[in-house]
Amino acid sequence: MPLSEQEQRLLDEMERSLYHNDADDVTTVGARRGRPNYTALVIGILAGVIGLGLLVVGVTLRQPVVGILGFAIMFAGALFAIAPPRRLTIPSPGETAGPGKPRTGFMDSLNERWERRNDDNDRDR
Repeated sequence: MPLSEQEQRLLDEMERSLYHNDADDVTTVGARRGRPNYTALVIGILAGVIGLGLLVVGVTLRQPVVGILGFAIMFAGALFAIAPPRRLTIPSPGETAGPGKPRTGFMDSLNERWERRNDDNDRDR
């Protein structure tokens, strides 16, 4: 069953909106990430290797406490390498928030986008 003209137009508009909003989300999320911190990455990998070694030693010696400790260190190292604490991340150029440029949270940006969308819809009517 083919779509009517109005349904086709609405579908095209939704598709354009989706592409536009996804591009906004990608640039917003990508800009906040910053450059990778190689020191945190190396520390995380070293902790993961040490934890893996302790895990193997714990299993070989049949010492569950050593194995669990090794797993915990390995897991913490992986988390540290993937997502280091914010104070260790290096900001991207232009990311620093100056006195006139307060940082907004995720929900604030969603609310602003919602209000802009409603304003645009009101103007179209």
